[in-house]
Amino acid sequence: MNSEVTSAHSKVHRQKSLEALAFHRPQGIILSTSKRFEKSSPWILLLVTLILWQLICSVFAVSEFIFPSPSRIASQLIEFRGVVAAHAWRTYWVTMAGFGLAIVVGVLLGFVIGSSRLAYTAVYPLMTAFNALPKAAFVPILVVWFGIGIGPAILTAFLISFFPIMVNIATGLATLEPELEDVLRVLGAKRWDVLIKVGLPRSLPYFYASLKVAITLAFVGTTVSEMTAANEGIGYLLISAGSAMQMGLAFGGLVVVGAMAMVMYELFSYVEMHTTAWAHRGSQNH
Repeated sequence: MNSEVTSAHSKVHRQKSLEALAFHRPQGIILSTSKRFEKSSPWILLLVTLILWQLICSVFAVSEFIFPSPSRIASQLIEFRGVVAAHAWRTYWVTMAGFGLAIVVGVLLGFVIGSSRLAYTAVYPLMTAFNALPKAAFVPILVVWFGIGIGPAILTAFLISFFPIMVNIATGLATLEPELEDVLRVLGAKRWDVLIKVGLPRSLPYFYASLKVAITLAFVGTTVSEMTAANEGIGYLLISAGSAMQMGLAFGGLVVVGAMAMVMYELFSYVEMHTTAWAHRGSQNH
């Protein structure tokens, strides 16, 4: 009798397990498909945009001198690939030089402003006013000071990109919970220990967020400067191609700048996810 009851219970248990497995398997497949679609969504959107762009140019017979089609841009990039590559490399390393300077200055200023209430009150409004100035207006001044070349481009990239880094580092340090700081003080931690061991690690998500914004601004600064104060770089290529009515090549230069900025953005996102995973645990579950 007991063996029959045990056998019946085991059959019921197996049936429930199979039902549970059948219920969760479709959910897992749907979730996996959703994640894959989410990761590929930027490429899908880009492809759809290019197809619509090509169709509009073809159907309405848009002049290549006014608004070149994606196929025309691609052909121009292939035709002038050597020239474009040389100018792109110049823009890239100049941007990285200005961006590296922006990281150093932005982190130092952000640390000073975020760690001191007096510095925050005194410096932050002035930095905000400085950031409101159009950076393109600095290019003629920089040309007078440093001449035509890499100097104005590096400094323009620096001036336009250091502010987001400074603000985010200062915000991460200034918004440290008072309760947490009080607990650490009770445990014997000094102000410096709190800032270095707790404040800076806590500011890392803010820091990476600022890098992803600042790198795009740095490319903008470099390109703007090269358009007026250089004889190399993508900015110079845009002016030269425009004056020669090579609009496909000009648009190709814009595509190259956008591609370089996107690669750097994805690089910082990758580093962020592998160094501050603790700050993204909640978002990864959605």
